Amino acid sequence: MSATAQSAQQRLTAPLVAVAGLLLVFAAWSLPANLKSLSPALLREAGAGTPSVATFGRQLVDSEKIGPATLTLAAARAINDPGAAALDTALGNLSAHAPELVAWGGWDPFLDPLFNLRENKGHAESTPVLTFFITEKARETLRAYLEKTRSLGVQSLLRTRELTATGRFVPAKEPGGQPLDAVILLSALLYQGEHFSPSLQRELRGLADTATSQKDLGALEPFYLDLLSLGKRLDWAQLGELLRGTENTKTVGEFAHLARVAPDQLPVIYTAALFSGSADQVASYSIQYGKPGLEDLRLALASGQGAVRQLMLRQVPVNHGAGSGLGMAASLVLFHPHVMLAVKYLGYLLGVFFIFRGLDRWIVTPGSDPALGLPHMKSGVLALLFAALLVVATEPFLLKAAPLSEYRVRLVLPVLISSSTPPAVPKIHPTPTMDSSTLISIGFFACLQIAMYVICLRKIAEVARSPLPPLTKLRLMENEENLFDGGLYVGIGGTATALVLQVLGVIEPNLLAAYSSNLFGITCVALVKIRSVRPYKRQLILESQVQTGVKIAS
Repeated sequence: MSATAQSAQQRLTAPLVAVAGLLLVFAAWSLPANLKSLSPALLREAGAGTPSVATFGRQLVDSEKIGPATLTLAAARAINDPGAAALDTALGNLSAHAPELVAWGGWDPFLDPLFNLRENKGHAESTPVLTFFITEKARETLRAYLEKTRSLGVQSLLRTRELTATGRFVPAKEPGGQPLDAVILLSALLYQGEHFSPSLQRELRGLADTATSQKDLGALEPFYLDLLSLGKRLDWAQLGELLRGTENTKTVGEFAHLARVAPDQLPVIYTAALFSGSADQVASYSIQYGKPGLEDLRLALASGQGAVRQLMLRQVPVNHGAGSGLGMAASLVLFHPHVMLAVKYLGYLLGVFFIFRGLDRWIVTPGSDPALGLPHMKSGVLALLFAALLVVATEPFLLKAAPLSEYRVRLVLPVLISSSTPPAVPKIHPTPTMDSSTLISIGFFACLQIAMYVICLRKIAEVARSPLPPLTKLRLMENEENLFDGGLYVGIGGTATALVLQVLGVIEPNLLAAYSSNLFGITCVALVKIRSVRPYKRQLILESQVQTGVKIAS
């Protein structure tokens, strides 16, 4: 096949190569694999076939846990679970069958001999447990019962009632010490009934022993404050179910903090803690990502138990701009996340390379003779550069930090003491972020430089195809120096424009958006002059020397 026929065939197939590259880029984008985020498609796949929130609520109803089921019902309604109505009916039937247990949230063999749970206390709805424990009669009954215990942990907790060195509490045996007394007795009863997880039990016993030996509540006091906050919001069954899945006092403090700063979100957070089987991960995720994180948690809850567990396992935000993803692709990503992420990035690289290759044959050097040695834009370096831009554009949390959480600052409520200075609120330094307007600006500047690069290559090809002597072509190339430097001019103009727009408030202040224009301009001019102009000028100089030698010889 002649060179001309081969060139014509390549020109005909060039659009197909470019389209194939676009399809490959789209297919790579559709893979629900992300580096620092999760795709909604992956959450749907992880939750497929797993119990829904309403189904989990029915399990709680069948276990006669009225209190936890009540919060689960509220969460099911918040995420518009289709089974919420059936759960409401089942919970209503259970509550009507045992109305006296509604206030406590369920029956407990440790409470029944103390408070006679079958007796109606006049509370028709779920009632915070401290409402019952704060009265003098209730505390006397609890003390008399717990003092007979043989549990060393319970005995250690009860001994902290004798301590007078407190920070934010009034000592339990002094006037005004009822809150601390009630919380200590609540802790001891939870310990006695094995409502604490084993690790939390061990930690509390160690803290109680340390406090007793040092005659100061010390590190145990923050736990008592956190338990006070939870006891004022949760009934007995709700509190016990939560603490049974809590591994340490740090998580108890995080849940108490969330209950104070986001009380309207408590049903969602509580249900996610029980649903995922890890209160620690749910509390950590909610505090780290704040309100956007809670929206992601809602999305996971709506997708099923597997989705919540996957989100808690990864501890990353949801990328709502990710591709929809096919079922099979999502399944592969779920089981082989690192491999499929590598496949996605490789797809970007090959797709961009095919796009450049097709544009090169179709637009830049159509019908040219390969012997001319014209520059091409099918560069692996270019493909790598723009594949990297695609990765940044489709990974919003790669260069952009997650939004600053509204729940990070822990509030201290100094309402239980007569004298104490509240500790200073720690300062949180915001993390630099990259918003969508910045990404759009960077993408726009990159497209401008691609256009300049194509224009320069077409000009070189135009000179190369002209039927002129090498010296004349060399002079024409020198005449186009201003065009070949055009990338710098465009880059400087883009930087100036971006800075003006930032001053006017059109885009968010971000120097990266402005100076990226200069960076792309320098890159474009370097590619044009070093990779294309310099080699072609060298070729013209050699050809002119050969022609001069031939003339002298003749």
